[in-house]
Amino acid sequence: MPHASSDTPFSLPVLMAAVAEAVPERIALIAGPRRLTYRALDERATRLARHLVGAGVRPGENVAILSFNRAEWMESFLGVLRAGAVPVNVNYRYVAGELRHVLSDSHAAALIAEDSLATTVTAVLPDLPRLRHVLLLSDGTERTAEGTDYESALAAQGEDTGTPRSALPTTSGDDHYLLYTGGTTGYPKGVLWRQADVFRAAVERRSPGTPRARTPDEVAERAVRCFPQRMLVLGPVMHAAGQWHALSMLLCGKRVVLSTDRSFRPDRVLELAHREGVHALQLVGDAMARPLARHLLTEPELCPDLTSVRSGGTPLTPAVRNLWKAWRGDVTLADSYGGSETGVCGSATAPDEAATVADATDRRSFTMGGSISVLDDALRPLRPGSPQVGRIARTGRIPLGYYNDPIATARTFPTDAEGRRWALSGDYGTRATDGSIVLLGRGSVVINTAGEKVYPEEVEAVLKAHPSVDDVIVVPAPDENLGQRVTALVSLAPGSDPDEKALRAHCRVRLAGFKVPRTVHFVDRVRRTAVGKQDYRWATSVADEGAHSPRSR
Repeated sequence: MPHASSDTPFSLPVLMAAVAEAVPERIALIAGPRRLTYRALDERATRLARHLVGAGVRPGENVAILSFNRAEWMESFLGVLRAGAVPVNVNYRYVAGELRHVLSDSHAAALIAEDSLATTVTAVLPDLPRLRHVLLLSDGTERTAEGTDYESALAAQGEDTGTPRSALPTTSGDDHYLLYTGGTTGYPKGVLWRQADVFRAAVERRSPGTPRARTPDEVAERAVRCFPQRMLVLGPVMHAAGQWHALSMLLCGKRVVLSTDRSFRPDRVLELAHREGVHALQLVGDAMARPLARHLLTEPELCPDLTSVRSGGTPLTPAVRNLWKAWRGDVTLADSYGGSETGVCGSATAPDEAATVADATDRRSFTMGGSISVLDDALRPLRPGSPQVGRIARTGRIPLGYYNDPIATARTFPTDAEGRRWALSGDYGTRATDGSIVLLGRGSVVINTAGEKVYPEEVEAVLKAHPSVDDVIVVPAPDENLGQRVTALVSLAPGSDPDEKALRAHCRVRLAGFKVPRTVHFVDRVRRTAVGKQDYRWATSVADEGAHSPRSR
């Protein structure tokens, strides 16, 4: 790898240990009743590492973590890394078949799981011959799975017993980092990174104009000097967005506040943000941002320290931005763009405050780094200002590929004619004249209507700008003449009456005619995933069922 020699010191556990040594008494993590200083977080992670090494987990082996948001998730992640092993994030919503796939596909040698979640794993253990050690986290439910108690394991690794820190494996920036992602179809795939690359591409935080850190000591020195910002991470840390935001804050010496609720309740989120005096809020799109803003408008005195809101996964629409600005005009609203296969690529161009909701499609423009391009079918970067639609991709610091899947690796991480490897994001876009990238949407759900391609997210952005629309998903529905027809599932804002004609007229002056939804289904609620992303599978099934019934409620 071209960066290997200079990146050797940049392993995630080395960086974390350097920061912990620099700011030991600063609060690092708040999760439910747990409040951990950097010293305490580092010590508990080190004790876990000692236990894993003593249990026979070898450097480079994979250790799965199956848990809701809690302090032990972060302890486990850091402890596995400290042991020279590779943490594997496992979605706590998976059923038995999906758990079997991830634990088998990742070749997990050990598992750290909450009691209630480990029960499902028990049923598939006979199919997992490589899984030889289980640690169990108490969560208040009856323990039915067999394994070692997590707290007992850590308690047995005191300062003067077990494997000393100096005897733990030496780690390197070339060591692996594995992130399982569900995608939109098929079983989850593991995206395999070098630790130094994921630090540079997704985790390192620096002010504009500040050069990249040259050594772990420099990372620690910056942590000492930083403003001790507090961020409330709403996304599950089992997913990239929540995990990367938490890691980036910790490696800056800042404070992470985790939401440990197992369902999203705006009142409880804001109560937590207010109580902990958070400065920044990480969330996923309108599905989280809209109800939070509406609640703040009813209690505007809440969260006096909150100055910034960052959305990942999907951009905030103008209508929701306006709600936040109505609460507090100086709040900073930012959209970040990236993915498990690409890291964090860029951020949304700051919108003109004088713009109206009619400019909705202009708000999907992202300022990207120099390693990000829009590629044509031959993997050639499109020039700025080109009207051609292409695939958004990253080169340089990108993953090694998909773990245990060479076919998918070749498809998503191709090499161009000049020998450059690219990571294809799965999204399509165009290159604006100023070099920014206009995001059109996922290629996997593109609608082909009478030979024309329609990107659902572009249509969704326009529909969400209508004052009567609360939420929307746009999907294809079968059509005998067109092949596929553009279909919108719309939930209305409180007090609004369904008016398909008005919505179509709203779209017609903002979109080409072939992009205007031919069918609108009014639904009580648009389903989204737990992290706020569109549930396209559900939406497609509704559209298919209603293909011959254009109005439903």
